[in-house]
Amino acid sequence: MTRMRPEDEEHASLEAFEPLTAEQVRQLRQHMPLLSVWRVVGVQAIVGGVVALLAWWISGRQAVAYSVTCGAIAVVVPAALFARGLTGRLASANAGAAVFGFFLWEMVKIGLTLAILIAAPLWVKDVSWPAMLVGLVVTMKVYWLALGMRRVFYPTGPT
Repeated sequence: MTRMRPEDEEHASLEAFEPLTAEQVRQLRQHMPLLSVWRVVGVQAIVGGVVALLAWWISGRQAVAYSVTCGAIAVVVPAALFARGLTGRLASANAGAAVFGFFLWEMVKIGLTLAILIAAPLWVKDVSWPAMLVGLVVTMKVYWLALGMRRVFYPTGPT
């Protein structure tokens, strides 16, 4: 196998890899904490509940609130299962297992979401599909909030 040589031999020596010290890692973690997937799932559950209560208050119908709740459940339960699958011991065994685990749990998540949406008419009499769609979309948009609301989703204490 042939190796590609850098275009500029002078800069090749400057690009040597130096491992971080423990203190440098600690400082890096303070400035760039990891996103907690469990906080995202928890906030999704809270947002789903709040939207369901708002739907009940605005419409005055329990069926609308239950429909919103089904939409929220169709996001929260699969997301929690996905997070559990990806944070397990086997998922971090090696790179191949991590990639396979990601795709496997993503397929499980999609399948479970579809199953919940299909089963919703069995659970809720007079299901409101637009209300269920609102619950689904609003709860799903918490992922975008996680990118912008650093204080809510990222740990602040020492790690």
